[in-house]
Amino acid sequence: MIEDVFERKTEILDPPVANVDHLLVMFAMEQPKPEPFTLTRFLVEAESMEIPFTLAMNKAELAGEESLSEWRIRLHSWGYQPLFCSVDNKSGLASLEDILKGQTTVIVGPSGVGKSSLINSLRSKQRIAGGKEINGLHDHKNEGSKWLGEQRVDTVSKRSGQGKHTTRNVSLLPLSEGGYICDTPGFNQPSLLKVTKRSLADTFPEIRQRRSASEPSRCSFNDCLHLGEPGCVVNADWERYPYYFQLLDEIKIREAFQLRTRGTKREQDVRYKVGEMGVKQAEPRLEPKKHRRVSRKQLNQSILDDLDEDLEEAGY
Repeated sequence: MIEDVFERKTEILDPPVANVDHLLVMFAMEQPKPEPFTLTRFLVEAESMEIPFTLAMNKAELAGEESLSEWRIRLHSWGYQPLFCSVDNKSGLASLEDILKGQTTVIVGPSGVGKSSLINSLRSKQRIAGGKEINGLHDHKNEGSKWLGEQRVDTVSKRSGQGKHTTRNVSLLPLSEGGYICDTPGFNQPSLLKVTKRSLADTFPEIRQRRSASEPSRCSFNDCLHLGEPGCVVNADWERYPYYFQLLDEIKIREAFQLRTRGTKREQDVRYKVGEMGVKQAEPRLEPKKHRRVSRKQLNQSILDDLDEDLEEAGY
């Protein structure tokens, strides 16, 4: 029985978790290589959550210095300061530990970038012989429980070059330095359900920087979408502008579909009932007469009519 429902301070839709302090967006430098548009989707999703987040680029040992330098400059132009790390040679993990300490962190990213391997590495310190206790947390059932055990890992597919889906569900795991980390299944297409065509621009640091640089002057129209409208202060001279345009088009299509199916265009099919504390709840509006209860008078008359028909057929 549910006795109480606590208020959600933060909420993430992909994956479905709530009340977290920090988001760790993780990609790999190689195996699989970072795809700019996919990375942009993850960053837009992270920005829309309004939760502090860190961008970590794993498997740095597989990339050359030139590639690392190019991506560092590239991501800096996007407005981010990535943390390059390697689970294999342990580089950059100390910095990550400091960031994650004392927080509840959700780690997200495509399959195969090393999320589970990173978690196993961060938690390796806390595995005490016998697996009986971790920071005062007791395992009363068995030594192989998910609370104490390692996360399952796998290699990248040789055929597709993409990661395999080894993590199937969301797991909340304690860290030795305090705090928790939430391992999640890998996915390549964040839903962006919290992003609207009006809020998308705020999820791009490049647009925020250009609007800030133009102050006190602003776009001529309050509803400017920065697509070359007259008087727009945001030009198109930045790398991710085509990605912004593509995502904006996707969100417009989604919003138009939502408007057709459950928005104001079908308002006559919905009625609103005011519940507790003034909260409006939508209910389907029943078709007139179709669901109306039959009156006793009408019901009795129908029975008499049927009886008369039976008597006539019997010859009375």
